Amino acid sequence: MAALDEINALRDRMGESIIGQRDVIDRLLIGLLANGNLLLEGLPGLAKTRAVKALAKNLECDYSRIQFTPDLLPADVTGTEMYVQGAADGEQFRFQPGPIFANVVLADEINRAPAKVQAALLEAMEERQVTVAGTTHQMEPLFMVLATQNPVEQEGTYPLPEAQMDRFLMHVNILYPPLEDEIEVIRLVRGEEQAQLQEQAAEKAAKAPREPISQDVVFQARREIAGLHCAEAMEVYMATIVQATRTPEDFGENLAKWIELGGSPRASLALDRCARAHAWMKGRDYVDPEDIQAIAPDVLRHRLALSYEAQGSGVSADDVVAELLTLVAVP
Repeated sequence: MAALDEINALRDRMGESIIGQRDVIDRLLIGLLANGNLLLEGLPGLAKTRAVKALAKNLECDYSRIQFTPDLLPADVTGTEMYVQGAADGEQFRFQPGPIFANVVLADEINRAPAKVQAALLEAMEERQVTVAGTTHQMEPLFMVLATQNPVEQEGTYPLPEAQMDRFLMHVNILYPPLEDEIEVIRLVRGEEQAQLQEQAAEKAAKAPREPISQDVVFQARREIAGLHCAEAMEVYMATIVQATRTPEDFGENLAKWIELGGSPRASLALDRCARAHAWMKGRDYVDPEDIQAIAPDVLRHRLALSYEAQGSGVSADDVVAELLTLVAVP
């Protein structure tokens, strides 16, 4: 089966346990295919953790969850050197890997931990390695951090600094589901509870579990995405969008009033990687403006520092990106 068919099958499997969040599923898959880390932001109960678990459950991978709390220590994330008394090989100190050593890592409520713990993720997210006691330990080839945070509750939280926010490939907003989807959520969870209560041991043995999607499929998809055609006009379009966040006065009066600080070159790189993954998932072998416009809000919303005037006027980062896309000429 072709890699695209396998990824579509993974999307369908995830959709069986997540109702009305197709965009979130697509963004998780784009992050996986683009080899990046994602920040999921939404109010409690909007299936952030469930979405990540659905991805890990249906993919051949090691999954770990780190619940970030104010008393968490960096060693609780990365691991530490442990003293082993009477070791047969003569080594008295051995490295005990922390939960960061997995393929899919859920950093739950990342903004509840202090800066030194958040910083423990930086090397793993950017360099795909962890250094403990002077020794560097490499991460697995398939590795991604999916962090969640609550946008409303501020007491007892430590907002992520801009430097760390920039390391996330995309910032995905999760909104309340519409009425019809919420009804389906009620039915889905009720059905799951009934199945757990009524399922007999014989039925469990008779039901063959589905094989998870192999990691080789992800690597094959990444190779195909890397070879996707991106015309020079599309490259100029992406670079111009990011450039407009740095020199907003050249593009519009409102942008000049709203943007305090624009995106770094990581924004351009993220646009390119995500646009190619988006086009590949749509079954195309080339990037067009639709792909760039579709993922621009998720790539840019956490990379823009808004002015006091914008915040005072209730202008959001999404409003700024929408205005930006109307002002930058489409090739």
